[in-house]
Amino acid sequence: MLTRKQQELLFFIHERMKETGIPPSFDEMKDALDLASKSGIHRLITALEERGFIKRLPNRARALEVIKLPESYQATTPPPRGFNPSVIEGSKDKVEPIRSKPSEPVEENGSLRVPVMGRIAAGVPISAIQHTTHNINVPTDMLSSGDHYALEVKGDSMIDAGIFDGDTVVIKDANNANPGDIVVALVDDEEATLKRFRRKGASIALEAANPAYETRIFGPDRVKVQGKLVGLIRRYN
Repeated sequence: MLTRKQQELLFFIHERMKETGIPPSFDEMKDALDLASKSGIHRLITALEERGFIKRLPNRARALEVIKLPESYQATTPPPRGFNPSVIEGSKDKVEPIRSKPSEPVEENGSLRVPVMGRIAAGVPISAIQHTTHNINVPTDMLSSGDHYALEVKGDSMIDAGIFDGDTVVIKDANNANPGDIVVALVDDEEATLKRFRRKGASIALEAANPAYETRIFGPDRVKVQGKLVGLIRRYN
C-alpha cells in the first residue's frame, strides 16, 4: 500500500500527464506537495518505482510513465493534506492512511480515557499516517488542559531519556515547543518522529537521546511540532 504522500504524488503525475501529455518537473512536484526540498520528491519517486506504480525512462529528461494506479483512485479525489497528529499505524505489509481525531476524554475513577493514535518512531523517521487503534486510561494528574493522545513507541533513539521500545507516551496536542522539550515532530509533511527539540541558529535540531543516533538539522519550514511529551506508561509482563 502507498502512504498519503506517495498517493498524492502519483495522482498529481497522472493528472498532469492526462492534461498535457508531459510529466511535471521535480520543482512542480515539490510545489504541488508543498515540500521544502526536491530530496523528498526523489524519495517518493523511488518508492513509487519500487512498488511498480511508475517507471523512469532512461536517457530522457522528465521521463516518467505511470504503470498503474491504486484502486482507491476511482474516488478521483487525491488524499487531503494536513492532519493532526501524524503517526504511523499498521504492519510493514499493510499501511493505510486514515484520518482521525482524538476523541473527547472520558473521566473514569481518577483517570481519563485517551486515544492511542498508532505508533511513533523513536529512531529513524518513518512515513506518517494516522489511525486511532484503541483507548487507554491515563491518570488525570498526568494531564493538563487541552487535547491529549497517546502513541506506542517504536525504536531506541530515546532510551537515555527513559523512553524504550514498546512504551506508550502521552502527548499534549501542541504546535510549538521550547528548547529541550521532547516532541512529536513532522518532517517534510511525510515523516514523524519522537525527538528532543532544539534550536541551532535559525534552524531546528531534532536530537536523539542515544549516542548511536545523530542529531538531525532542518530548516524551520521543514519541521512541524505536533505535540509535546507529558507522560509515559510502561507495562511489565
